[in-house]
Amino acid sequence: MKAYGFSTPFSPQARNYVEQFTLDLEEPRDHDLVVEIRGVAVNPVDTKVRVNASPPPDSPRILGYDGAGIVRDVGGKVSRFAVGDEVFYAGNIARRGTFADFHLVDERIVGRKPKSLTFADAAALPLTSITAWELLFDRFGVSRDESAMGNLLVIGGAGGVGSILIQLARRLTGLTVIATASRPDTVAWCERMGAHHVINHHQPLAPQLEAAGVTQLDLAASLTKTDLHFAATVDMMRPGGKIGAIDDPGVLDVSPMKTKALSFHWEFMFARPMFETDDMDEQGRLLNEVSELVDQGALQNTATKSFDEIAADSLNEALTHQASGAAIGKTVLGQTKE
Repeated sequence: MKAYGFSTPFSPQARNYVEQFTLDLEEPRDHDLVVEIRGVAVNPVDTKVRVNASPPPDSPRILGYDGAGIVRDVGGKVSRFAVGDEVFYAGNIARRGTFADFHLVDERIVGRKPKSLTFADAAALPLTSITAWELLFDRFGVSRDESAMGNLLVIGGAGGVGSILIQLARRLTGLTVIATASRPDTVAWCERMGAHHVINHHQPLAPQLEAAGVTQLDLAASLTKTDLHFAATVDMMRPGGKIGAIDDPGVLDVSPMKTKALSFHWEFMFARPMFETDDMDEQGRLLNEVSELVDQGALQNTATKSFDEIAADSLNEALTHQASGAAIGKTVLGQTKE
């Protein structure tokens, strides 16, 4: 089968993130599905792994985490899916990626593809939906109803995770959602996703929050450049507030959090499948719920740029766009028409 990844260290001069390899499909394990890939999406983690990870010694490292496709075979203990089912999921960072003709994935982290979306558009959702869902409901402990009052600051609202987090908070809770964006197109996108207020993260945040009627923050989701905004975020938090992050900011001085009894939460959606936690099937369950919300029209698709073919050239173009910092929502590749 064709697969796309790397076997040499990354060179900025080469400007190629992936190349094509021909690989044998691995045998499915007990809970594995063999999925024929029809759609994939690119994520910041793809470019981070490519730039920072050492090539494996014995075989290429295949990139890609978001995937959507059709189940073609199943392992001996599979009980949730059957051959022919249409699925979507975010995979496991410790296994081969989805940039391939076929992919193996544990059924417990797989959801049923939204019927209203193409395979490519469906692939835009899993990684960002799981990350946003776990951050909002598991890490922050927000109630899924309108009784969840207060406010939520989303730093980096126009990215993939921000696009879903804004929607989940707006549609499923009573939180007031404040997103950050700096360009007219990203501001418009955050408003389209449902943000009550949009402020500019290139300008001091506190005066803009006060102008929006927000004197203290209850929750803050730092989705990008946490090291840059951390001190200001702590200053704006109410006592007992919660800060969450998903990026890689390096060393943070958390000592100013003590006097306000603030809590800090890491969200890493790959933790459950990597460690095969007892509750790893929560990811499959929540993806099924996301699928239903999409089909009901409660959640919008977040794909904004698409390529019809999953191939080395288009993947390199998509990954270059992702790394540029100009991406809004998600970039997808694959079957864009039913």
